[in-house]
Amino acid sequence: MKIVLSAINAKYIHSNPAIYGLKAYAGALGDMVKLKEYTINQYTDEIFQDLYKEKADVAVFSCYIWNISMVLELVDLLKKAQPKLQIWLGGPEVSYDSAELMQQNPAIDGVMRGEGEETFKQMLAYWKCQETYEADLKNILGITWRAGDEIIENAPALPVDMNTLPFIYKDMAVFEHKIIYYESSRGCPYSCSYCLSSIDKRVRFKDTELVKKELQIFLDAKVPQVKFVDRTFNCRHTHTMEVWRYIHEHDNGITNFHFEITADLLNDTEMDLLAQMRPGLVQLEIGVQSTYPKTIEEIHRKVDFDKLSYVVNRIHAAGNIHQHLDLIAGLPYENLEQFKQSFDDVYHLRPHQLQLGFLKVLKGSYMHEKQKDYGLVYRTKPMYEVISTDWMSFDDILYLKDIEQVLELFYNSHQFDMSVRYLEWFYDRPFALYDALASCFRKMGWFGVNCKRQQRYDQLLEFAKTVVPEVDLFKELLVWDLYAREAVKTRPDWARDLTPEKERIAEMFSDGTFIERYLADYTNESYRTIRHYTHLEPLYYDLEAAVKEGQIVRKDEDVLFDYRKRSPLTDEARTVKIER
Repeated sequence: MKIVLSAINAKYIHSNPAIYGLKAYAGALGDMVKLKEYTINQYTDEIFQDLYKEKADVAVFSCYIWNISMVLELVDLLKKAQPKLQIWLGGPEVSYDSAELMQQNPAIDGVMRGEGEETFKQMLAYWKCQETYEADLKNILGITWRAGDEIIENAPALPVDMNTLPFIYKDMAVFEHKIIYYESSRGCPYSCSYCLSSIDKRVRFKDTELVKKELQIFLDAKVPQVKFVDRTFNCRHTHTMEVWRYIHEHDNGITNFHFEITADLLNDTEMDLLAQMRPGLVQLEIGVQSTYPKTIEEIHRKVDFDKLSYVVNRIHAAGNIHQHLDLIAGLPYENLEQFKQSFDDVYHLRPHQLQLGFLKVLKGSYMHEKQKDYGLVYRTKPMYEVISTDWMSFDDILYLKDIEQVLELFYNSHQFDMSVRYLEWFYDRPFALYDALASCFRKMGWFGVNCKRQQRYDQLLEFAKTVVPEVDLFKELLVWDLYAREAVKTRPDWARDLTPEKERIAEMFSDGTFIERYLADYTNESYRTIRHYTHLEPLYYDLEAAVKEGQIVRKDEDVLFDYRKRSPLTDEARTVKIER
């Protein structure tokens, strides 16, 4: 009996821990299973041919919102090519309407619903027994299966003991160049109406001593990043503190840990510990979703925005933690104007990333049940994204899509930090700036046009010419932003000609005293090496006064960019200002 368990990931750098976990949990039965990983960027026919060549007896697919369309197409093709092939699905995208799904797709023989470890193990035993006698599917919990023309839905599977889950990353070479995912708990104590995690409120934790032992394997391997998939990592104080204290005390100087948290749950002890951590050791993802009180109440969020703001500002002040805050457009009771206020509220917190997302009406969620009450119109195929509500038209949604694009380009990219901060002075609210940028993009036909990085600077300059009173000052801000990321070889046409300054700059880099004072790490390096890893830009305006006060002040100074020392939060080069 040959079983192929497949995952179709969103990107090459993603891995699917579910399929590795299922195979490992099955123990010796897992020897029957061959794992296959693909991406949605591959041709369906390419995957189909590859799976067909396996000549498997059973094909099992891990199904998610991003791959279900491709999976269903593959299921149809494989059944036509191999009529005797048994095809089973599992995962969140098929766990809540399995009977209906099977009625619509006769090629599917069965679905494993919910947590799959124990169910998959029992299914392997069933398939193995089929070789000797007729086994019985009626006793396997958590499956929906086809018996002739009848579709039978068995009782749900029982929750799995987290401490029995095997560690899947024993061979780190398999996951080289892949994002590492790790879970220390399952379930969520909250009831957010748009989220599937709200269905399982029984939060179960893996023993922290076991968590520490497994995290040490990542630390020893010096993996770049570990993303915790716990839905609300900080919902238990003792668990949070033990894990955070461990990674702080065993920091290898390289590995970054990503956590999804509820900010207003953080207490002083936890924030004090976070403040002690190496910059870049931890990054936090915080779901705000909306700041409109009626919306927050309706979606069953329990968020104290004042407390959340205090926590985010306090963490931000320490300057060592990357913070990612989320908003969702299309939630009940929030119209366009109210969403603009939510945007401004979160923007004022200065997160490193502000994600503007759009409501997805997931099967099995409370939002799905309430769609008629909210006048929710959404795409019936994945990604089930909102089209309109009683409070937002499709025109509003499309308008916010444009805002999302310019926000990603000019805020979340961190390529225009100085320039954007200065532009904010010319608008009465943050949203107005991005509204104006989006309007400019529409007018100039820039949306949907692929551009090189430097062309984005050209675009922002064209926009600024109609806004700022001193264009030469803005050009210097753009030059700062440009060189803060890399020592570009081709200087923009609009940037000041450095030819008159070349001799002076060369003399500075040839001066041992200058190197010792400003570039101590380069004292034993050659002139050529120093010039390769640094850049010196002459300035004629006080850029700090422009960004912090909105003032136009003339000031002659140089800024030195050191590319060997970058911010672990934004990847910007270290900068040193030098008065002339």
